[in-house]
Amino acid sequence: MASVTSLSDSVQQHLSSAISAALPEAGSADPLLRRSDRADYQANGMLALAKKAGANPRELAAQVVSRVVTGDVIADVEVSGPGFLNVTVADGAIVRNLAARYADGTGRLGVPFAAQPGTTVIDYAQPNVAKEMHVGHLRSAVIGDAVVQLLEFTGETVVRRHHIGDWGTQFGMLIQYLDEHPHELDHGGARVSGEEAMSGLDRLYKAARRKFDSDEEFKTRARRRVVDLQAGDEHTLAIWQKFVDESKIYFFSVFEKLDMEIRDADIVGESGYNDMLAETCRLLEESGVAVRSEGALCVFFDDIKGPDGKPVPLIVQKSDGGYGYAATDLSAIRDRVFHLKANTLLYVVDARQSLHFRMVFETARRAGWLNDDVKAVQLAFGTVLGKDGKPFKTREGETVKLVDLLDEAIDRATAVVREKDTQGLLGEEEITERGTQVGIGAVKYADLSTSAARDYKFDLDQMVSLNGDTSVYLQYAYARIHSILRKAGEVRPAAHPELELHPAERALGLHVDAFAETVGEAAAEYAPHKLAAYLYQLASLFTTFYDKCPVIKPEPPRDVAENRLFLSDVTAKTLHRGMALLGIRTPERL
Repeated sequence: MASVTSLSDSVQQHLSSAISAALPEAGSADPLLRRSDRADYQANGMLALAKKAGANPRELAAQVVSRVVTGDVIADVEVSGPGFLNVTVADGAIVRNLAARYADGTGRLGVPFAAQPGTTVIDYAQPNVAKEMHVGHLRSAVIGDAVVQLLEFTGETVVRRHHIGDWGTQFGMLIQYLDEHPHELDHGGARVSGEEAMSGLDRLYKAARRKFDSDEEFKTRARRRVVDLQAGDEHTLAIWQKFVDESKIYFFSVFEKLDMEIRDADIVGESGYNDMLAETCRLLEESGVAVRSEGALCVFFDDIKGPDGKPVPLIVQKSDGGYGYAATDLSAIRDRVFHLKANTLLYVVDARQSLHFRMVFETARRAGWLNDDVKAVQLAFGTVLGKDGKPFKTREGETVKLVDLLDEAIDRATAVVREKDTQGLLGEEEITERGTQVGIGAVKYADLSTSAARDYKFDLDQMVSLNGDTSVYLQYAYARIHSILRKAGEVRPAAHPELELHPAERALGLHVDAFAETVGEAAAEYAPHKLAAYLYQLASLFTTFYDKCPVIKPEPPRDVAENRLFLSDVTAKTLHRGMALLGIRTPERL
């Protein structure tokens, strides 16, 4: 089905035609339309147009009003203040527009695809091999997944990349230890859980670290292993692959708990660019973008200086010939631009790495790999804080394990679901399933309802609350609508454009209509928090509508009941689609 023209676009077209008739020299001027608490919409464009034409704003506004066609779309328009136009939309237009969205069999609710979709490579959810995921990994995964859903929904071709930490000096220690203790990760052919896999890796890592710190001969052998790994020694690579495979069992179990799809083909870690590093350095040095300084290959920037006032370089290759993160990141850019043909490179990475990426992107621009047609963007995110406003830690001061945090959220949410099921409608299996959906949704929503750039407080008590801006409130609103639809009996949802709407019906309908615009804006700006804010307001407006407009009891006239059930159902469909774009489930019963 084709996209549905929004009410704001229809109003804008009517006003633009009226402006052209009143002021032909203005052409197709933008009336600067926005939602308003003084009317359905307010147009502020008359002030700028009047100034340009040397006219009185109120007089020009009055001329425009006299040429506005009222009826099907616009019910009334009046001049306000210094020359604003206050526009009231026809009740029938609201219902007809929502009916068109409701009839969209694709499930898109009439949301259009982006005008010029391209290819975006998004780098997110970057755990480290042989290390447990902690609370710091949460934001990259959750924000990245929501942005993927938004971009794909608007028609962008999205290539997912999980740049896992699977290379470096620590692997010399781990590989050497496993080579000398080959049965440490041997499960005898049995399938293991993610928790078991990480437990084995953690145990091995600690044992290897103890031996590395206490045995000089082992330390020498471990360092030699790093050289063998980088040289591509077959036996060393085979042991290294064991660590990667074991870690993936764990990664996949965590991402499954987060209700996220992570595909093996999308995991391209630091090792994936190893063969490109030497060429990347050669290209940078030959082009003069990078220069040798005290034996290291560096890129300097006039505007980036250290505390001593001296320029801070980006070190691409160390003086001993080793490669750092910069070489890997620059090689990844080359691969994503020239092999994957990306128009946009999006990095969902902690704000504390902003300086590094600023230098990497500038280096790539100087090298010609990034230009006006290919851009790189860091979607920098803030820190997860505890209730005390400090970085989230355990009581012992250790980093919180992500699995522990998710399990606690699920336990809390399950208790809430069990408590709310006062009539015993849900079996134990359903309570567990709903508790998982509500708990994971609570964690995701708390993250996504905050602008990525800001820090946010991790407060499980608030997250699983039925009151306030929480996913539970939204999920409960969705489940409530399905309860209403079930209780309606033979009365089914049906649109009745001929009816006069209650103010609460109008407010809800106008907000539902803004879904397409909100999705487009959230996708274009990589801002899932804007969609989260929209959905919270949608649920709030539905609550007001349900309080003020009887749907089932006291029983309204049949056509009114059908229309209100229709408004309820289109709200539910919008909530369901919007929450899905945030990666959050909406159970029909809570």
